[in-house]
Amino acid sequence: MKIALDAMGGDAAPETPVAGAVRAARDFPDIEIVLIGDQAAIERQLARYPKPPANLSIIHASEIIGMEESPVASIRKKRDSSINVGIDRLKTGAVDAFVSAGNTGAMVSAATLFLGLLPGIERPGIAIVLPGVKGDTLLIDVGANIDPKPAHLFQYALMGEAYARYVLERARPTVGLLNVGEEETKGTDASRQTYALLEASDINFVGNVEGRDIFSGEYDVIVCDGFAGNVALKTAESLAHAIGQVLKRTLAMSLITRLGAWLSRSAFEALRKELDYAEEGGAPLLGVNGVCIIAHGASSTKAIKNAIRFAAESVRHHSNQHLIEAIQQAAPTSPRQASA
Repeated sequence: MKIALDAMGGDAAPETPVAGAVRAARDFPDIEIVLIGDQAAIERQLARYPKPPANLSIIHASEIIGMEESPVASIRKKRDSSINVGIDRLKTGAVDAFVSAGNTGAMVSAATLFLGLLPGIERPGIAIVLPGVKGDTLLIDVGANIDPKPAHLFQYALMGEAYARYVLERARPTVGLLNVGEEETKGTDASRQTYALLEASDINFVGNVEGRDIFSGEYDVIVCDGFAGNVALKTAESLAHAIGQVLKRTLAMSLITRLGAWLSRSAFEALRKELDYAEEGGAPLLGVNGVCIIAHGASSTKAIKNAIRFAAESVRHHSNQHLIEAIQQAAPTSPRQASA
């Protein structure tokens, strides 16, 4: 299996992506990792390691798409960017998946434009696995489509359900629709129309859920538009960081609290690990004709390693084939006029 990694993507590229690739190559010797980007810059980073793993290779890409650049304009103008080259290798079958911590908009645009969408899909969606009190929850969409139509949200539900079933291995995933109240009459016209589509489908739809339910672990999949999903995700990241800082400050207030912190260090480490986004590493871009994993721009070495692992798991579980089957089976219950 070959996984391509955008070595020039992320806030600390190429240092962090290369370091993450080295860790992944050592931990997962059955995966060949292809680093895409400026060859000289990548080689300088690899020179820091006495014996780089043999399952690492490089494909040169002369251009970089910055985090602040216009997504559509940049992918059209910078044809030899690391994102475009990675997507092209995925399209031709030279690699099985592509991972990038670079410009999310450019990643979504390049994948949509050059790979195309799966049959029956009108818009791709970014899904992310979030930790919860009773288990993990897949949230879709968290930024690919900020103004979806009801048919798009319905398709997100189908893809999320299939992904949860076959990749996350949930027997009969529950699906909720993020809204401002539990009653089916709540929300916008679009959310009410989406509710009707989901209720009439064969999906295990449990109704509307609220923001407080995202981390409850009560639901396997929660569907929302990209605007609300991205706000929820960024709020969660900020809150987790704030809790960590406040807890650290509070535990250092006195000798007794420091002693208590030392005695509870295993519990705190378990909590930190459970809330750490680096444990998952990346978010799959569902709906495009290829396995694409979008990693956080501030990804650590550990996060990059786990994003590569996550990409490999998606390939092994044939995730896209299951998404296609889910869409085809639901075709009679997903009228295109709902997108009008």
